[in-house]
Amino acid sequence: MSTSHTDRLPNHKELYQFLVACQQASLEKGCTQIASISVEIPTVDPLTVLQIIGGTQKFQFYLEKRSENEAILAVDATIYAELEGVNRFQHAKTVIYNYLKDIWIWTERQKNISFARPHFFCFFTFFPLSKDSRFSSATIFLPRWQVACRKNRYTLVANVKVDPQVNLKLLLKEIYNQIAEIKESEHQPRFRTSINYSQLINSNSINAESFKSAVVSALESIQANQFRKIVLANAIDIFSHQPFNVVNSLDNLRQRHPDCYIFSASNGKGQNFLGASPERLISIRDRLLITDALAGSAPRGRTAAEDADFGNRLLGSEKEQREHQFVLDFITQRLSELGLIPQCLPAPQLLKLSNIQHLWTPIQAQLLTNVHPLDIVAQLHPTPAVAGVPTQIVQEQIRRYETFDRSLYAAPLGWIDYQGNCEFIVGIRSALIDNNPLSATQDNTYRARLYAGAGIVAGSKPDKELAEIQLKLQALLKALL
Repeated sequence: MSTSHTDRLPNHKELYQFLVACQQASLEKGCTQIASISVEIPTVDPLTVLQIIGGTQKFQFYLEKRSENEAILAVDATIYAELEGVNRFQHAKTVIYNYLKDIWIWTERQKNISFARPHFFCFFTFFPLSKDSRFSSATIFLPRWQVACRKNRYTLVANVKVDPQVNLKLLLKEIYNQIAEIKESEHQPRFRTSINYSQLINSNSINAESFKSAVVSALESIQANQFRKIVLANAIDIFSHQPFNVVNSLDNLRQRHPDCYIFSASNGKGQNFLGASPERLISIRDRLLITDALAGSAPRGRTAAEDADFGNRLLGSEKEQREHQFVLDFITQRLSELGLIPQCLPAPQLLKLSNIQHLWTPIQAQLLTNVHPLDIVAQLHPTPAVAGVPTQIVQEQIRRYETFDRSLYAAPLGWIDYQGNCEFIVGIRSALIDNNPLSATQDNTYRARLYAGAGIVAGSKPDKELAEIQLKLQALLKALL
């Protein structure tokens, strides 16, 4: 690679003076300050960076959409909060607001760099009172290191604590060394794109009859007007004698599903939640909100003609259109309640993914008031695409029908920057990787739990819904193995 300005480290004198100012502010305010340092760097693969500086005992977050040439990685936590309870979105908003008051921002030559400056990474459980102790109801962290790319421009952000006692020269040396290591990741050996789990023990397959029985029961409740739609999910466990390779799995997913959001969230305790989600919850850029109504699905065809036939049937299906309309009506109504004016096309389009196609209606709204991203997330979660209609009733029924805790499955995951831009997805087509041994007596046994769901409305067929879930699980299983 030819030498350019991006190959050089940031100006030492400028950066040192900035850190001195942060330290003086810490002394005057009587509390630790955060120095957020952004620099443009040469081409790197964020997944390679994750392989080099990541670790099972660090908070992590990864989000990539290859078709849009965009990815962001966060490793380790400079500050973090884990929250519980039904008011978690409001509390998370307060936490971010309070953190921002003590953050100082330095950008190399004051450039307008994509993904620069402080970003807070957030993930939430599906239910506010989750039974899964591995993930809190809400997790928010400001990463120690952030690496991102957008349209072939690459950015590194370092967020470091500064207090009156810190040795600024040593701190600066650490920052420079880490920046240099991350820049050199381009020349590191590539990770493998597939892995053979020869020591795979077994897997728990779907209990087909139990799932179909739940669908029949749900249809009876719909017929009795107890609710209009419910999303029933299923989970299967696979076991291995060796830890699962998270980086390889993410690379497999992004190659197999370039039109999906490839994501991973880690609690720093050896557990990673990852997957390939087609569903954006909200995206805000320069006060323009974009969200998606995504519901109604069909398989892809083996030939172009068969594929077109499946798509046309999906567009013409009264049952699938009704399922889609539930989601569209819910989102537009909830956005309107926040004072927004949602706009969308009059009819859904087809969103064709590698192994499945969906009815899809993109929705936009201009943010004319100071609506915080987490206010919108709280208003939209859970959408009928992952819960049902009406929301409160079906959430109670989901707990009755499903024999596992959803944890982060079908919940919001994403980031918010210091200006209120954000990207949140819905954590579907996903798996929970636990690289801690199952027990003291099973030292070499590790588990991955795979999740998938299907929307049940009047007209749903138990066999068809089972086939849809199996299709989604198989796509994820191939990526893990």
